Amino acid sequence: MCGRYLLQTPSGELKRVFGFVEQPNLAPRYNIAPTQDAPVLRQRKAPAGERTLQALRWGLVPAWAEDLRIGAQMINLRAETVQRKFTASFRRRRCLVPADGFYEWRGESGAKQPYLVARRDGEPVAFAGVWERWTPRGAGEAAPVAVDSFAILTTAANDLLRPIHARMPAIVPEAGWARWLDPEAPAESLGDLLQAAPNALLRCVPVGARVSDWRVDDAGLIEPAGSELVWAG
Repeated sequence: MCGRYLLQTPSGELKRVFGFVEQPNLAPRYNIAPTQDAPVLRQRKAPAGERTLQALRWGLVPAWAEDLRIGAQMINLRAETVQRKFTASFRRRRCLVPADGFYEWRGESGAKQPYLVARRDGEPVAFAGVWERWTPRGAGEAAPVAVDSFAILTTAANDLLRPIHARMPAIVPEAGWARWLDPEAPAESLGDLLQAAPNALLRCVPVGARVSDWRVDDAGLIEPAGSELVWAG
């Protein structure tokens, strides 16, 4: 499960890491929530083939949907079944979701304690994702405005995170970014990119309860509120 995440790395550094063509001016965001727009990496088709960074709506809205509301129910898709349930998206509309970490909650002492999960070295990660384009019906004479949306793929949690939640975002390793984004890459060859991240890659620390309110978005949300979760491996 991934219900909130953050992206605070400056735009120039993101461009260096991910190699997209735009020159965006992104404000740091510490509490990205479902149905909000967020930066997503896609690759244009050949012969250009550039990586592009654009804002998409979080929560997949299939082309057949009656309205946008269904997207709130499809912020995450299971990596194990996405190819069967969303065949066209998985084969032709894969994307990467840049992030500096994500939040997960665990019940403790009768309350839900939020945890921040991020790379131990502070570098951004790329979640595996798929995207769709939805066009509203009944626009009359006005030209309909298409909405591009995305979902984050999840996989079984690694040993570090399993005590908190059974699922985690599929973090694509840098060596696999080009293959994942390549629309010509055979879908059957991508399974190795949808595995749980190595335990040693990540750290998991408790943070304050304010992150549970999607309206709150400031740097104080990532301040530790306790000791780091220790993996006993």
